[in-house]
This record gives sequence, C-alpha cells and structure tokens, in this order.
Amino acid sequence: MQPISVVDRVGAAVLGLFEFVGTLAVFGGRALVEAFRPPYELPEITRHVYQFGYRSAPLILTAGFAIGVVLSMHTRASLERFGAEAMIPAGLAIALIRETGPLTAGLLVSGRVGAGIGAEIGAMKVTEQIDALEASAVDSFKYLAVTRIIALMIAMPLLTIMMDFAGMFGGYVAEAVVSGMSWPLYFERAFSYIGYSDLLPATLKTIVFGYLIAVVASYLGFTASRGTEGVGEASTRSVVMGSMLIILSDVILVKIIFFFYPPVSG
Repeated sequence: MQPISVVDRVGAAVLGLFEFVGTLAVFGGRALVEAFRPPYELPEITRHVYQFGYRSAPLILTAGFAIGVVLSMHTRASLERFGAEAMIPAGLAIALIRETGPLTAGLLVSGRVGAGIGAEIGAMKVTEQIDALEASAVDSFKYLAVTRIIALMIAMPLLTIMMDFAGMFGGYVAEAVVSGMSWPLYFERAFSYIGYSDLLPATLKTIVFGYLIAVVASYLGFTASRGTEGVGEASTRSVVMGSMLIILSDVILVKIIFFFYPPVSG
C-alpha cells in the first residue's frame, strides 16, 4: 500500500500545481482585460505608483550604488589581466543596463512591494473588508488588484532606470578612487558601446516583471484564509513565487530580445 500512497500524494501535488497555475493565469488574464475597461480608477493608480515607486527609490538607489561599486571592482580585477582597464566603464555599463540592473530591481521590488500587496489584500480578505466593498457596489477586483497591477507595471521601468544610473555612479566613484578617472571621460567610455537596442528592451521587459509580481501577490491576497496565519503565508509566498517567476521569465525574455536584437559580433 505504501507505493500507492506515495503515488497518490505525488499525483495530488502535481494536480494541485496545475490547478494553481491555471487559476493564476485566469486571474492575470482577467486583470489585463479589466485594465482596458472603465472606470480606470486613476487616483488610485497614481497613489500606488507613488507608493511603489517613490517609496522604493531609497532602496533601489542604495542597492544600485553598491552593485556598481562591486561590479567595478570585479571588472577591474578581470580586465587588468589583459591590460584593458580602459574598457572598465563600458563593461560595467553593459552588465548593468542589459541584465544586472533590471533583474536586481525586479527581485528587490518583489521583496518589498510584492510582500506588501500580498499582506494588505490578504488582511482585507480575512477581515471581510473585500466583502464590504462588494456590498457597497465597488468592484473589489478592479479597485484592489487591477490598480496595483497597472501601477507596478508603470513603476518598474522607472525604478530600473534609477537602478542603472545609481550603479553607473557607484562604478564611477569606485573607478575615480582607484584611477582618478574624470566624470566626463568615464561616462564617455561607459556609453560608447551602449545603444537604444541595449537600453530599451532591457528596461521595458521589467513591465513584465511588475505584472508578474503584482498578479501573484494580488492573487495570493485574494485567496488568503485562516486569519493572520494566512496573511503571513500570502506575504511570504508572494515574495518567493514572484522572485521565481521573475527569474524564469527573464530567461524567456532574454531569448526574445536576442531574437529581435541579435548581438553584434566582431
């Protein structure tokens, strides 16, 4: 009987996973459809853009500066072996703008904003505030989930640009301390190999990151149960699942970007 029991448990887990993925996909698809239907709840969207974007700026700027300093030190340690110290600003800029900046910003926002959305909506769910909104003829899905999803899709590219330039500034500070390189020379070398085909796709893909973070967190908040324990679980799962989806989607998005903007050889 034991092998049958194990098979049953594995089968139930797999079916549960497929059920979760399906309901999450329906939730996200419904959010996209509702985003184009009035009323658009612009004041609520603006409030969330401020909450997600402006209040995340100190974390993003600090992390970006630190990453820029660390990347500059590692890049120098590698390129010094080949006598290519002049390529340090360009190497740092390419690494930051193409991948490190967008991915790091997505993971940081998933930790800060995703957990907040999951906990906030989850608390409203278990305290029956969502039912009260519905009783007041307010579309709770539109008011709570769609506004947050749109706001985070707007805020993510802005935060990514902040991360990129904070990292560039951190790299400049590290380079200026070591070699005394001037500000104009550093940025001239940094952007000499960077074009719009590097900046735009890498930044715009974070719109997908924002969508995934907000959809997962909102869904887990709406399905929270078991009181405060369920709220904590929704918050924790929002961070974990949001981060996993960001990493997985990044692999797919990079392949798509390389298809439309193939790397220039030679």
